[in-house]
Amino acid sequence: MQVVSISSLKGGVGKTSVTTGLASSALAAGVRTLVIDLDPHGDSSTALGAPTGSLDIGRMLKAPRRAHLSENVVPSAWTTHQRNTAGGTLDVAVGSAFTGIYDRPDLGKRNLRRLANVLAGVDQYQLVLIDCPPSLNGLTRMAWTASDNVVLVAEPGLFSVAGTERTIRAIELFKREFAPSLTAAGIVANRVRSTSSEHAYRLDEMRSMFGPLLLEPYIPEQANWQQIQGAAHSVHHWPGESARSSAALFDELLAAVRKQGKQTRR
Repeated sequence: MQVVSISSLKGGVGKTSVTTGLASSALAAGVRTLVIDLDPHGDSSTALGAPTGSLDIGRMLKAPRRAHLSENVVPSAWTTHQRNTAGGTLDVAVGSAFTGIYDRPDLGKRNLRRLANVLAGVDQYQLVLIDCPPSLNGLTRMAWTASDNVVLVAEPGLFSVAGTERTIRAIELFKREFAPSLTAAGIVANRVRSTSSEHAYRLDEMRSMFGPLLLEPYIPEQANWQQIQGAAHSVHHWPGESARSSAALFDELLAAVRKQGKQTRR
């Protein structure tokens, strides 16, 4: 089982969109996948059409050894109202504002292991994607403690590139103290506009700064992405050429992330 945190220290870069895009590719490929919505806003849960009524991830974190994750995850609506020819699994540990009580900078090692303890003994998934909040407080650090890899999301803009550089440094510091096996699986350049000279400049800058950590392909800005998420559909089942193109790009990104996970476990 590969556990991947989707992270950014800057909000508004499309972190949840990347999480759901990778989840869509995993479902289409038949990969048994769990998405943990650790952001108190719960946007991944909404986009995945996760039904309410289950024990949310915040309350599971409160009593991690009694959480019984397998009994409290819910299937994404993508698996029921869309044809799932690959036979994949896509479950959701539903997000809620309750997780906010852990989003503090002063969590000790015991609290940082809460999510790892929730995942202990879970073996029915091949891939776990954790949608982290846009901060380096307790929830993100809790996710990193439970993860094998971190995927960073950045827009090709000055502030986002600077935030990504800070995140890389933060991962290195975190590894030394808490999670020596944690690795950065790569950086996803998201919402790229091919006609923007500023975006072209920043992409060159990112290639120079991050080298092979900058994953290809880049994800272009897609006008109908909010419509896709609002309808709680996967990009792989949305009609139109732009959606098919985005789906193919996420397939390539998923392959790169999965490859990194296999290298990490060797």
